[in-house]
Amino acid sequence: MTGRTWPFIKKWLKFIFLCAVFMSMLWGCAMTPKKSFFTNDKSGLPGEERIISVQTGLPVSSDILWADLDTVQVIYVGEKHRYAAHHRVQLKVIKELFKRYPELSIGMEMFDRSYQHVLNLWSSGKLDQEIFLKKTHWYANWKFDFELYHDILNFIKEKNIPLVGLNIPFHIPPKIAVGGIDSLMDDDRKYIPEKINVSDTDHRAYVQEVFTHHPHIRGRDNFENFYVAQCVWDDAMAESVALNLKENKMVVLAGIGHVQKFGIPDRVLDRTGSDFRIILPTSSTTESEHPAADYLWITPPNKKRHSSPDD
Repeated sequence: MTGRTWPFIKKWLKFIFLCAVFMSMLWGCAMTPKKSFFTNDKSGLPGEERIISVQTGLPVSSDILWADLDTVQVIYVGEKHRYAAHHRVQLKVIKELFKRYPELSIGMEMFDRSYQHVLNLWSSGKLDQEIFLKKTHWYANWKFDFELYHDILNFIKEKNIPLVGLNIPFHIPPKIAVGGIDSLMDDDRKYIPEKINVSDTDHRAYVQEVFTHHPHIRGRDNFENFYVAQCVWDDAMAESVALNLKENKMVVLAGIGHVQKFGIPDRVLDRTGSDFRIILPTSSTTESEHPAADYLWITPPNKKRHSSPDD
């Protein structure tokens, strides 16, 4: 190995590590306990499921939830990506809202904007699953087991529901974290949102905590780049929601870290003025220190589905 080869390898190892960190952030970070909710009320749901109002700390029925969702335009349903129970909650919400609002659209973090033409073909029923996976480069980009999303995406296809790719290409946030926005080439710059909000102190504190838990990327005063990368990520998805919202309701599916109010939701609100609700599926009976959601949908203890090799 030559002297010039080793620095090049180190640079790529650092970039690969940052990609892994950003993929771990897709999970959404663990919430710190504030208070516990204990209830035997089943909220009209099967098994161990409950719906809790974060505002009151009390259980609510599914009918009350649906009535509340009638009053807003955007509904965010978070997830930890490998937990099948979270995706079942997402599908329940989608099915109920589709019954009420056939013009419903669905935005998903799992696809970036460059695949929108493929998503349109899927929604119109013109692709089979094998071709869809190839054309979206599912296992190169998202990597999580497709079976976790199978039922949601099949329902979208069956009902011809418009599907919106919210994300920017997955390689862009790690590049910003390493070298800042100014380091991007023109092909990447075209995906950067016009407006980037880096002034939310609660959001900054949240990302700082994430950064602190990954000490190997610290040094060289690079937290600012790391933070800007996260803001670009959230603002880009917010921009995608805003551009596709129109008069219809939209359900947004994204990781728990992204659907907290200071992530995508407040950034969409700033662009559109459209009110929203946030539902977080969880098997925990705690809420976070800040009002991260409007409802907790308590599920049985999560059982992980198959994970990808990079998971």
